[in-house]
Amino acid sequence: MLAITALALVRLRNLFAVAMLAGIYSLLSAGLFTTLDAVDVAFTEAAVGAGISTILVLGTLALVGHEQKKARRSSVIPLVVVVLTGSILVYGTLDMPPYGDPANPAHHHVAPHYLEESEHEIGIPNVVTSVLASYRGYDTLGETTVIFTAMVGVLLLMGGLRKRENSGETDAETRESEDASGSGPVPTHGGSGTDPPKADGKKTHGEGDAHGG
Repeated sequence: MLAITALALVRLRNLFAVAMLAGIYSLLSAGLFTTLDAVDVAFTEAAVGAGISTILVLGTLALVGHEQKKARRSSVIPLVVVVLTGSILVYGTLDMPPYGDPANPAHHHVAPHYLEESEHEIGIPNVVTSVLASYRGYDTLGETTVIFTAMVGVLLLMGGLRKRENSGETDAETRESEDASGSGPVPTHGGSGTDPPKADGKKTHGEGDAHGG
Protein backbone atom coordinates (compact mmCIF):
# COMPACT_ATOMS: atom_id res chain seq x y z
CA MET A 1 0.00 0.00 0.00
CA LEU A 2 2.83 2.41 0.78
CA ALA A 3 4.42 1.78 -2.62
CA ILE A 4 1.11 2.29 -4.46
CA THR A 5 0.46 5.53 -2.58
CA ALA A 6 3.98 6.78 -3.33
CA LEU A 7 3.57 6.07 -7.05
CA ALA A 8 0.23 7.89 -7.08
CA LEU A 9 1.88 10.89 -5.40
CA VAL A 10 4.48 11.06 -8.15
CA ARG A 11 1.96 10.72 -10.98
CA LEU A 12 -0.67 13.22 -9.85
CA ARG A 13 -0.67 16.87 -10.93
CA ASN A 14 -3.49 18.06 -8.69
CA LEU A 15 -1.80 19.34 -5.54
CA PHE A 16 -4.95 18.95 -3.44
CA ALA A 17 -5.05 15.23 -4.24
CA VAL A 18 -1.33 15.04 -3.50
CA ALA A 19 -1.88 16.58 -0.07
CA MET A 20 -4.64 14.09 0.71
CA LEU A 21 -2.53 11.13 -0.43
CA ALA A 22 0.39 12.39 1.65
CA GLY A 23 -1.86 12.30 4.70
CA ILE A 24 -2.95 8.77 3.81
CA TYR A 25 0.71 7.78 3.42
CA SER A 26 1.43 9.12 6.90
CA LEU A 27 -1.49 7.17 8.36
CA LEU A 28 -0.28 3.97 6.68
CA SER A 29 3.21 4.61 8.04
CA ALA A 30 1.76 5.13 11.51
CA GLY A 31 -0.02 1.78 11.23
CA LEU A 32 3.23 0.13 10.16
CA PHE A 33 5.06 1.62 13.14
CA THR A 34 2.31 0.35 15.44
CA THR A 35 2.75 -3.19 14.18
CA LEU A 36 6.48 -2.81 14.91
CA ASP A 37 5.66 -1.86 18.52
CA ALA A 38 6.95 1.69 17.96
CA VAL A 39 3.88 3.39 19.41
CA ASP A 40 5.63 6.69 20.13
CA VAL A 41 6.88 6.98 16.55
CA ALA A 42 3.42 6.05 15.24
CA PHE A 43 1.82 8.73 17.38
CA THR A 44 4.28 11.35 16.12
CA GLU A 45 3.79 10.31 12.50
CA ALA A 46 0.01 10.47 12.78
CA ALA A 47 0.00 13.83 14.57
CA VAL A 48 2.64 15.57 12.47
CA GLY A 49 2.50 13.82 9.10
CA ALA A 50 -1.25 13.31 8.76
CA GLY A 51 -2.40 16.17 10.98
CA ILE A 52 -0.39 19.37 11.16
CA SER A 53 1.51 18.93 7.89
CA THR A 54 -1.71 18.34 5.95
CA ILE A 55 -3.31 21.45 7.44
CA LEU A 56 -0.27 23.60 6.58
CA VAL A 57 -0.17 22.26 3.02
CA LEU A 58 -3.88 22.91 2.49
CA GLY A 59 -3.48 26.44 3.85
CA THR A 60 -0.67 27.05 1.36
CA LEU A 61 -2.67 25.61 -1.54
CA ALA A 62 -5.50 28.01 -0.74
CA LEU A 63 -3.14 30.82 -1.78
CA VAL A 64 -1.05 29.36 -4.59
CA GLY A 65 -3.63 27.17 -6.35
CA HIS A 66 -4.21 23.44 -6.76
CA GLU A 67 -2.57 22.72 -10.12
CA GLN A 68 1.13 22.00 -10.49
CA LYS A 69 2.96 23.99 -13.15
CA LYS A 70 5.18 22.21 -15.61
CA ALA A 71 8.85 22.39 -14.72
CA ARG A 72 11.01 24.40 -17.11
CA ARG A 73 14.18 22.56 -16.14
CA SER A 74 15.00 18.88 -16.39
CA SER A 75 14.41 16.79 -13.27
CA VAL A 76 17.14 14.24 -14.04
CA ILE A 77 19.72 15.72 -11.66
CA PRO A 78 17.34 15.82 -8.65
CA LEU A 79 16.32 12.23 -9.42
CA VAL A 80 19.95 11.10 -9.45
CA VAL A 81 20.62 12.86 -6.15
CA VAL A 82 17.59 11.23 -4.51
CA VAL A 83 18.54 7.75 -5.81
CA LEU A 84 22.13 8.10 -4.58
CA THR A 85 21.03 9.37 -1.17
CA GLY A 86 18.53 6.55 -0.79
CA SER A 87 21.12 3.98 -1.81
CA ILE A 88 23.56 5.27 0.80
CA LEU A 89 20.88 5.13 3.49
CA VAL A 90 19.91 1.59 2.56
CA TYR A 91 23.57 0.56 2.55
CA GLY A 92 23.95 2.02 6.04
CA THR A 93 21.17 -0.21 7.35
CA LEU A 94 23.00 -3.40 6.34
CA ASP A 95 25.11 -3.30 9.51
CA MET A 96 22.09 -3.04 11.79
CA PRO A 97 21.32 -6.09 13.93
CA PRO A 98 18.29 -8.23 13.03
CA TYR A 99 14.97 -6.88 14.22
CA GLY A 100 13.67 -8.58 17.36
CA ASP A 101 16.90 -10.40 18.16
CA PRO A 102 17.17 -10.63 21.98
CA ALA A 103 20.94 -10.36 21.66
CA ASN A 104 20.75 -6.84 20.20
CA PRO A 105 22.76 -4.23 22.17
CA ALA A 106 19.66 -2.11 22.76
CA HIS A 107 18.09 -4.96 24.74
CA HIS A 108 21.00 -5.20 27.17
CA HIS A 109 21.79 -1.61 28.15
CA VAL A 110 19.19 1.15 27.97
CA ALA A 111 15.95 -0.79 27.49
CA PRO A 112 16.18 -2.90 30.69
CA HIS A 113 16.85 0.20 32.76
CA TYR A 114 13.80 1.98 31.34
CA LEU A 115 11.57 -1.04 31.85
CA GLU A 116 12.69 -1.73 35.42
CA GLU A 117 13.37 1.73 36.86
CA SER A 118 11.18 4.20 34.99
CA GLU A 119 8.19 3.85 37.30
CA HIS A 120 10.35 4.42 40.38
CA GLU A 121 12.43 7.26 38.87
CA ILE A 122 9.68 9.11 36.98
CA GLY A 123 6.51 7.98 38.72
CA ILE A 124 4.68 7.17 35.46
CA PRO A 125 3.52 3.58 34.88
CA ASN A 126 3.59 3.89 31.07
CA VAL A 127 7.17 3.38 29.89
CA VAL A 128 6.66 5.12 26.53
CA THR A 129 5.24 8.21 28.23
CA SER A 130 8.10 8.32 30.72
CA VAL A 131 10.65 8.07 27.91
CA LEU A 132 9.04 10.83 25.83
CA ALA A 133 8.31 13.17 28.74
CA SER A 134 11.44 12.68 30.83
CA TYR A 135 14.31 10.63 29.44
CA ARG A 136 13.90 12.12 25.97
CA GLY A 137 12.33 15.37 27.12
CA TYR A 138 14.76 17.61 25.24
CA ASP A 139 14.22 15.62 22.06
CA THR A 140 10.47 16.02 22.40
CA LEU A 141 10.90 19.74 23.05
CA GLY A 142 13.02 20.04 19.91
CA GLU A 143 10.38 18.29 17.79
CA THR A 144 7.69 20.58 19.16
CA THR A 145 9.85 23.63 18.42
CA VAL A 146 10.36 22.52 14.82
CA ILE A 147 6.62 22.08 14.30
CA PHE A 148 5.85 25.45 15.89
CA THR A 149 8.50 27.20 13.77
CA ALA A 150 7.10 25.66 10.58
CA MET A 151 3.59 26.78 11.50
CA VAL A 152 4.75 30.35 12.24
CA GLY A 153 6.64 30.47 8.92
CA VAL A 154 3.59 29.39 6.94
CA LEU A 155 1.37 31.91 8.76
CA LEU A 156 3.85 34.72 8.02
CA LEU A 157 3.92 33.78 4.33
CA MET A 158 0.13 33.67 4.19
CA GLY A 159 -0.12 37.06 5.90
CA GLY A 160 2.35 38.63 3.45
CA LEU A 161 0.48 37.29 0.43
CA ARG A 162 -2.82 38.57 1.77
CA LYS A 163 -1.33 42.06 2.29
CA ARG A 164 -0.09 42.08 -1.30
CA GLU A 165 -3.47 40.98 -2.62
CA ASN A 166 -5.28 43.63 -0.56
CA SER A 167 -2.90 46.38 -1.70
CA GLY A 168 -3.34 45.30 -5.33
CA GLU A 169 -7.13 45.35 -5.00
CA THR A 170 -6.97 48.81 -3.39
CA ASP A 171 -4.83 50.19 -6.23
CA ALA A 172 -7.18 48.70 -8.83
CA GLU A 173 -10.23 50.23 -7.12
CA THR A 174 -8.49 53.62 -6.96
CA ARG A 175 -7.73 53.55 -10.69
CA GLU A 176 -11.29 52.51 -11.52
CA SER A 177 -12.73 55.33 -9.41
CA GLU A 178 -10.45 57.88 -11.12
CA ASP A 179 -11.46 56.62 -14.55
CA ALA A 180 -15.16 56.74 -13.65
CA SER A 181 -15.09 60.24 -12.09
CA GLY A 182 -13.41 62.04 -15.01
CA SER A 183 -10.58 61.74 -17.45
CA GLY A 184 -7.93 63.70 -15.64
CA PRO A 185 -7.46 66.87 -13.64
CA VAL A 186 -9.44 70.04 -14.31
CA PRO A 187 -7.53 72.36 -16.72
CA THR A 188 -6.09 75.55 -15.20
CA HIS A 189 -6.07 79.09 -16.64
CA GLY A 190 -2.88 78.45 -18.56
CA GLY A 191 -4.22 75.25 -20.14
CA SER A 192 -6.29 74.66 -23.22
CA GLY A 193 -9.56 75.57 -21.55
CA THR A 194 -11.30 78.95 -21.99
CA ASP A 195 -10.43 81.81 -19.65
CA PRO A 196 -13.02 82.70 -17.06
CA PRO A 197 -15.01 85.86 -17.80
CA LYS A 198 -13.76 89.13 -16.27
CA ALA A 199 -16.14 90.83 -13.90
CA ASP A 200 -14.98 94.44 -14.67
CA GLY A 201 -15.15 94.08 -18.45
CA LYS A 202 -11.46 94.96 -18.97
CA LYS A 203 -9.58 93.36 -21.83
CA THR A 204 -6.80 91.01 -21.25
CA HIS A 205 -3.27 91.58 -22.47
CA GLY A 206 -3.84 89.20 -25.37
CA GLU A 207 -6.93 91.15 -26.55
CA GLY A 208 -5.15 94.49 -26.23
CA ASP A 209 -2.25 93.28 -28.33
CA ALA A 210 -4.60 91.91 -30.94
CA HIS A 211 -6.51 95.23 -31.34
CA GLY A 212 -3.35 97.22 -31.20
CA GLY A 213 -1.77 95.15 -33.87
